[in-house]
Amino acid sequence: MFSKTFSTLLLFFMYFQVSAQTFKVNGLITDQNKKALDYASVSLIRLPDSVSMGLQSTNKDGVYEFSTVKPGKYLIKALMIGYQKNRSATFEINKENFQVPAISLADQSTNLKEVNIVSKMPVIDQKADRTIVNVEQMNTAGDNALEVISRAPGIRLDKDENIIMKGKSGVNVMIDGKLSYMSGAELTTYLKSLPGSVLSKIELISNPPASFDAAGTGGFINIKLKRNKMEGTNGNANLGGGYGKYEKIYGGVNLNHNAGKLSSYVRLNAGHYNSFNRLTLNRTIANETFNQVNFWHPITNSLNYSAGADYFINERHTIGLMFKGYSSPVKTNVYSNSPNYNAQGVKQGEVNMVNPQDNGSDNHALNFNYRFKIDTTGKELGFDADYVNYTNDRVSSFTNTYLDGNGNLTAPPVQLRDNGMGEVSIYALKLDYTHPFTKNLKLEAGLKSSWVKSMSDVQFDSLKTAGWINDPRRTNLFSYNENINAGYVSLNQSFKTFDFKIGARIEQTRGNGFSSGSKTSIKRNYWKLFPNVSALYKINKDNQLAASYRKSINRPSYSSLNPFAFYSDPYTALQGNPLLQPSYADNFEMNYNLKNFRVLTVSYSTVNGSQSNVIYQNDASKESISRPENLNKETSLYFATGSPFDVVKWWNNNTELSASYNKITSPVQGSGYNVSKWSWGVSSDNTFTLPKNYSLTLYGYYEAPSVSGLYRNLENYVVSVGAKKTFWKKNATLSVRLNDVFATGKFRANLAYNNINTYWQNEWENRKISVNLSYKFGTMKIKTARSRRTGTGEEENRVGG
Repeated sequence: MFSKTFSTLLLFFMYFQVSAQTFKVNGLITDQNKKALDYASVSLIRLPDSVSMGLQSTNKDGVYEFSTVKPGKYLIKALMIGYQKNRSATFEINKENFQVPAISLADQSTNLKEVNIVSKMPVIDQKADRTIVNVEQMNTAGDNALEVISRAPGIRLDKDENIIMKGKSGVNVMIDGKLSYMSGAELTTYLKSLPGSVLSKIELISNPPASFDAAGTGGFINIKLKRNKMEGTNGNANLGGGYGKYEKIYGGVNLNHNAGKLSSYVRLNAGHYNSFNRLTLNRTIANETFNQVNFWHPITNSLNYSAGADYFINERHTIGLMFKGYSSPVKTNVYSNSPNYNAQGVKQGEVNMVNPQDNGSDNHALNFNYRFKIDTTGKELGFDADYVNYTNDRVSSFTNTYLDGNGNLTAPPVQLRDNGMGEVSIYALKLDYTHPFTKNLKLEAGLKSSWVKSMSDVQFDSLKTAGWINDPRRTNLFSYNENINAGYVSLNQSFKTFDFKIGARIEQTRGNGFSSGSKTSIKRNYWKLFPNVSALYKINKDNQLAASYRKSINRPSYSSLNPFAFYSDPYTALQGNPLLQPSYADNFEMNYNLKNFRVLTVSYSTVNGSQSNVIYQNDASKESISRPENLNKETSLYFATGSPFDVVKWWNNNTELSASYNKITSPVQGSGYNVSKWSWGVSSDNTFTLPKNYSLTLYGYYEAPSVSGLYRNLENYVVSVGAKKTFWKKNATLSVRLNDVFATGKFRANLAYNNINTYWQNEWENRKISVNLSYKFGTMKIKTARSRRTGTGEEENRVGG
């Protein structure tokens, strides 16, 4: 079926290329001294409606050429930085190719030698379909990518540091427009290994169009990394360090080379992070109380790298290649102390655990892309091929010591060890086509197929008198293969004050898996249609109203299907669920902007079969095993207002005030569970610009009690301060930041259902002081003698990187 559809689509493309007789239009652009101007921007304008039929740049001889031009009346417009724009006389294309008389551009100023590109973007830029965070305007000293994202409007982290956007989980993360194909712990590990200083922008897209994957019930986050596309060789380097409870040091370099038809880059970042995480669980089981504290002390040495190149064969053909990856070996010492008390508060016993771990994570991704501008009317074909490989390995040992209420050994220590590895390989092919029927009516269509192979192998042994003996209850080999085929179509119609876009995406999912430990098989085969619609109404030049709807899916992560139970301590384990089904969401959103100020955002969603961890507690053995399950229905309502503005010339304030309502209705372990709660939050990011290129920053947020899944979250707040100084002709920046001044950034929640009565507190090294030095070097100016404003700018942005 896929091959037939692919062949039909190619025939469709070929038909549009030969369906009408076309001609060529060429000419020459010179300066006032008749010297050829290379890289001048040239536009072909159709008359009488003044529609641009194509944009390109002149070659080294000042020559341009438009091919496949249909009969009609036209003119040429030409412009270049440092010169006055000019146009040709009107001409008509009828029976033959046409050469336009040379167009001369006069200097704007004979004394103008070069033009500096100087601009100051707002921290938050509100667009019709997305919110853009300009990270380069923030003080990110000492932050990793996950910490920077958590400061974006409408973003918070849950107890496992998963991203929640506008009260919704299931957020897909892209890097430079390419899906990361990571979720859960894998995504968290990667984002923590990526320094915040390498981020350029963060795009928050709640309801993306049909060209995006239907996955992601919470929307998409696109992380754009720094890349300078100015002519020549340039880049930036950074070096930083910090201290909280332990030390951190990191650094990196970003190199760009843009010359002629080649645009390339290389990024390299490395870091040493010594940190901690403390989990406190206070559990009431029958008439006993268990106070458990787990302390993780990981030491991570990470390496992030990426390289890419775009080659512009000519004005119509562009190819690109990108390679990226990271390596993150971690040595972790884990300590656990679990005393238990009777109803009178008398200590009954205690279990201590020592668990040294040696973990490693590696990720590699390769992308090849091709863009073909079929003609000057805007028809375009794009092709992407991706390969992603993620591996992890783990070697650890456990020594569990059991004591009575007086601190005496009740038995010899129990010694265990495990050795595990996991691998996920993903292959994907994607084809996209754009066909404008008129200036205001455009069709987009495409196909995508992806193949996933996931495997994990865990061996668990116990030390007995006869030596190390395999424990079959905790040993497991799990494999899961999945194929997703998708096709989409969307139509965009624009009017003078109204834009409307409607689309649909259909996806087929086929999966199969097997667990050797539980002898469990998984079979998946289903089709699903995902409609999408959005509208933008420009009330007047200052007022804008946008609305959108999207149906989406959140498929279970590969690890969450694995029925193997992983014990983090003698009483606590995580277990996958092979019966876990995908969840489906209906998402509605409305935005009202006044002069680019977000007056109001309203977001409403219902999720059927939402996925949440459910704890199963054995009152006899005192064990608690958490596994993901589908809840019946989750409803969320979110309101927000706020955008950056200048209180005075030297004080920029970005305050967001939000309110949310969340409701969970579902049977849990055979009993009804119904909880709902209103919550609110406020965040404020302030920048104070001082003389002599100094600036101060003050950031803080507060979140009131809320509910998410089965957790009843308690309030939390954070206050951070920072300072920044630019020098060396504004090429160097020194930043200092004290994060979480009062050490209040921690996750606290209560769990209460069936026989579960637990207080949960997760805290990490949030309070730390960091210093970062960054330096820009190389070509930072556009010279009038060689202005790099190519006609393939759109393709460059779409290619990524």
